[in-house]
Amino acid sequence: MSLWAVPPVAALALAFLYPLALVVQQSFTPDEGGTSLAPYTEVFASESFRSALTTTVWLALGSTTGCLVLGFVLALVIAFVPFPGARAVARFIDVFLSFPSFLITLALLFVYGTVGMANGVWTGVTGASDGPFHFLTTPWGVLLAEITYFTPFVMRPLLAAFSQLDTAQLEVASSLGARPARIVRRVILPEALPALAAGGSLVLVMCLNEFGIVLFTGAKGVTTLPMLVYSKAILESDYPAACVVAVVNIVISVGLYGLYRVVSRRAGA
Repeated sequence: MSLWAVPPVAALALAFLYPLALVVQQSFTPDEGGTSLAPYTEVFASESFRSALTTTVWLALGSTTGCLVLGFVLALVIAFVPFPGARAVARFIDVFLSFPSFLITLALLFVYGTVGMANGVWTGVTGASDGPFHFLTTPWGVLLAEITYFTPFVMRPLLAAFSQLDTAQLEVASSLGARPARIVRRVILPEALPALAAGGSLVLVMCLNEFGIVLFTGAKGVTTLPMLVYSKAILESDYPAACVVAVVNIVISVGLYGLYRVVSRRAGA
């Protein structure tokens, strides 16, 4: 049986590991040839890399925090607050997960862009020459777009966890006089922690590697690690530097995934 596993493993290695090995090799190959740590030294010493790393981390952490809070609240409403269409909304979340990130960003641009609907209504009502909504081209616009797009990735595992929750616990807690906030804190939240960990870790990794949202918002001065890879490789043709940044991005992502696996095992997820 082990011999049958060799062809698919070899195919996966050729498709995924070989290109990755080429990127790592190129990161140690300066333009003048040979093998050296010079590309790493130059990239790590550059202000553009340190700024991109800082921007990437705070955007990823901010987006993940926003997705966890918003996703938990929305999942609570869908799962435990009866309203017409709750099941349809839950199904729409599955469809939303298939949308490309640039599509959500484009929709936000139609609404809040410089010539978007919100600014158009404002100028039409007030007669002003310009509207007040220009935040999409700032880091806050990127943050809003990422929270909007990635929140369903937190809601999906939460809704699955809530569907497994024994409603008898909620009824007993309510009959004993517990307020809704206390029920959420003492009964629902402990059961939701593994799902929150799974959804949050997934969102964090995806935010660290997000490229389309940052590109389509056109945020000035917002350069993340994926954007820096694009800039170095496509705009500057500095392939060793681009590969160095890509390797750093991969190391961070794989490290976070390893941490997630450790935490999820301890949490029983």
